[in-house]
Amino acid sequence: MMTRLDAPDPARMVAMVQAAIAEDGARSDATVAFLDLGEREASATIDIAAGIALSGIDIAREVFRQIDASCTFEAPHRDGDRVAAGETICTIQGRAASIVAAERTALNFLQHMSGVATLTSRFVDAVAGTGVVILDTRKTIPLWRELDKYAVRCGGAQNHRRSLDAMVLVKDNHVRALGGPEALIAHLAARSADDGFVEVEVDSMKFLEQLLAVRVDRIMLDNFTPGQVGDALERVRSVRATRADKRVEIEVSGGITLESVRDYALPGVDYISVGAITHSAPAASMSLSLR
Repeated sequence: MMTRLDAPDPARMVAMVQAAIAEDGARSDATVAFLDLGEREASATIDIAAGIALSGIDIAREVFRQIDASCTFEAPHRDGDRVAAGETICTIQGRAASIVAAERTALNFLQHMSGVATLTSRFVDAVAGTGVVILDTRKTIPLWRELDKYAVRCGGAQNHRRSLDAMVLVKDNHVRALGGPEALIAHLAARSADDGFVEVEVDSMKFLEQLLAVRVDRIMLDNFTPGQVGDALERVRSVRATRADKRVEIEVSGGITLESVRDYALPGVDYISVGAITHSAPAASMSLSLR
């Protein structure tokens, strides 16, 4: 069950809803005006066609509140809940004009965020019992990162860094810009004890061998096969056996699918990061119907 501490920043959520409502022209709905719906009262439900991990219910509530504060919005489930196919996730009562004006904006938030949470939950379920933690990446919709990463948490995974200023993660282009692996190894060898957490992406066993000679907090094995990950873990274990201070976290990333993720969840792997859970999640199937 999610807590308020896990929720997106309320001010950010309000601002995103305001922008989305303005984008959709929801306060001047031409069809509502044409039909002269006026003060007609109605009730509606949002129902899901397939089972989901729910995310975005409070944001949907905020959409209806901003469109018309007199609308009532009741939801039997909370973000993070697993909801079965065919269930109702919320009931709305109020002016018909307000409900149809808010419909698409509310569904856009709910369908995308629940889609991310649902795909995430499938990856989490696929590695259950291994001790491996599924992480997201920065492959998020621009300006939606806070909501995308919140949806990942609703799906049971954890967030990697939120932004470039959150932590040091040395990737291939950084290594090239610095002058190559040897230049990076020299730089890492000279780092001070108070430099903070450092993660480095490696793309070969040779680079891994070089990196194990210096102090680094996490190694990302990028685009390795499961067999190559196994070989890398053997090498890491052998170094740990000779140096008690050489505990290094292992993250695996790069092209990992729902079908292959379990193969990568080997003993010794701490994290598997999956960009697909945010950049390729299909929208959850749901609809709003007036009653």
